[in-house]
Amino acid sequence: MAAVLALAGALGWGVGDFFGGLAARRVAVLTVLAVSQAVGLIGVFAWALLSGDPFPGMAELVPAAAGGIVAMIGLGALYRGFAIGAMGIVAPISAASPVVPLAVDAARGDVPSTRQWIGVALVVAGIVVLSRAPRGDGSRRVAAGAGLAVVAALGFGLFFVGIDAGADESAAWAVTAARLAAVPVVVAAALVTSATLKPPRAVLPLIVGVGVFDTGANVFFAAATTYGAVGIVAVLGSLYPIVTVVLAWLVLGENLSAAKRAGGVIALAGAALVAAG
Repeated sequence: MAAVLALAGALGWGVGDFFGGLAARRVAVLTVLAVSQAVGLIGVFAWALLSGDPFPGMAELVPAAAGGIVAMIGLGALYRGFAIGAMGIVAPISAASPVVPLAVDAARGDVPSTRQWIGVALVVAGIVVLSRAPRGDGSRRVAAGAGLAVVAALGFGLFFVGIDAGADESAAWAVTAARLAAVPVVVAAALVTSATLKPPRAVLPLIVGVGVFDTGANVFFAAATTYGAVGIVAVLGSLYPIVTVVLAWLVLGENLSAAKRAGGVIALAGAALVAAG
């Protein structure tokens, strides 16, 4: 059951990210974030109420709220990366997020295992392969969206740190606090930059789909941790970029070189090793 729920979570995140990338190619990223996360807020709030967990208190949820704001920055970077670059390059780089909580744990004196160090090395190697793109003169440049994918990985990694610190009493309320803190920030940013909060009708289903799939993935992932070891659940959940890459291939016709495909596999394998630790 843990494996099934974790894979369902990976599927939800992968589809949601793909929808978000498609929407960001048609409207402003802040529009996508504001509307989709508002939709998701309704879902996670309902989850918190249905969970039956008592409200932990504001002080206990501060780390989760901070993590939610940072995650929103990472999500914005991811969608923008999808809009300007190949999803098959951006998605695997963003999967490097487990390296961030690993680094935080190491700074606190929790020494990573040998397997995790190998995972970090694989992640770095995969990112190097994915982020290099040829120029016309034979030299190399950074692939479009690769830098934004690194920002996304940092944002998602810090989100995990915040959720971990704020979910001791209730994972459902921690995720709700994260979303509740992030939505006003992104709505304010949209208003300041004059980004519309009323997307075109043709794009609205995509944006709503982002919120629905993302919320469903969070619920599945949290439920999976109650059935099995967190390490295994984290590894399976970290496979979500594969869904995005496959959809980009099937729907958009993205065709990566053999080297880029190998780089994506290496980065994902490294992320899985880090998460497994």
